[in-house]
Amino acid sequence: MKPQSSVHRKRKAHHGRPQARQRTRLGRYYVGDCETLLRGPLGRRLRGRVQLILTSPPYPLNRKKSYGNLTGNEYRRWFVGLAPLFSRLLRKDGSIVIELGNAWIAGRPVQSLLHLKSLIQFVERKRANFRLCQQFICYNPTRLPSPAAWVTVRKDRVTDSFTHVWWIAKSDFPKADNRRVLRPYSSEMRQLLKRGTYNHGPRPSQHRISKNGFLRDRGGSAAHNVFELDSLNGKSPRLPNAFRMPNTGSTNFFLDACRQTGVTPHPARMPVGLASFFVRFLTEKHDLILDPFAGSNTTGFAAEFAGRRWVAIENQRQYLGQSRIRFQDPTLKKQRLRRKRRVST
Repeated sequence: MKPQSSVHRKRKAHHGRPQARQRTRLGRYYVGDCETLLRGPLGRRLRGRVQLILTSPPYPLNRKKSYGNLTGNEYRRWFVGLAPLFSRLLRKDGSIVIELGNAWIAGRPVQSLLHLKSLIQFVERKRANFRLCQQFICYNPTRLPSPAAWVTVRKDRVTDSFTHVWWIAKSDFPKADNRRVLRPYSSEMRQLLKRGTYNHGPRPSQHRISKNGFLRDRGGSAAHNVFELDSLNGKSPRLPNAFRMPNTGSTNFFLDACRQTGVTPHPARMPVGLASFFVRFLTEKHDLILDPFAGSNTTGFAAEFAGRRWVAIENQRQYLGQSRIRFQDPTLKKQRLRRKRRVST
């Protein structure tokens, strides 16, 4: 038998690697099971290089959805089993951000503890060495009444209108900078800065407010850990102190393009504003971001917009086309042009 040439060996090795189905200057979108891909050649290339895993995995719902989801203890075992795998991929100062919705016990107006138990065991998994950095709430004021059986039929419960977002890391001090995600100052704060005086001194809470501590204009105030999705058409927010972010409403480019092409959008899309917040907060330019449950690729879009590298993995091929639609958004093209101009100058 003739020995294989070096060219043949390279071709054979290349053939064993997963091939990206969508490529941009900064990112790659792969179609396949994330655990299989991340335990293979792709995972070996990413090992210790990922700065942020930002994802919204399938929720532990009682009913099967088109995007696929497990239930009960099967879900818990699967979810907790991801912890060591994700830990190997992260840099020492890397983070994981996971959006999880609430779960309900089938046939009963009682919330399930499954997602909370799964999260706790995920964080406490010994081989992962994780800790919970902070919890966030993403409030959607226009969410439809759910669970419908107990909200609209029996009237026993109120609308479940928020999801949890959990920030997890391998270190007590992962890369993060809240100066990159400042909230705009309120009108009262702008007036205070202009006036130059305020009521300083002791408070009933036993805090002592310094005389000049609030007179420095820092460009905005520190973000809160409550987000309100903005679909109010410019009206005043229901939560004035929350960080407002655009919701994926019915008039944006992505949904318009899906309607025009007859595409049914992913039913559980992460809001672009939510992804953008954590991309800016927890990463810097050229850092690598991974979404192992990419769906229509909100994370990849937000990463590309911010000038970060990204890898997206999705098990269902049908959502690849939706990711391609996202990257046709003219706002992304304008952002790329602005970035090129800044580099050239």
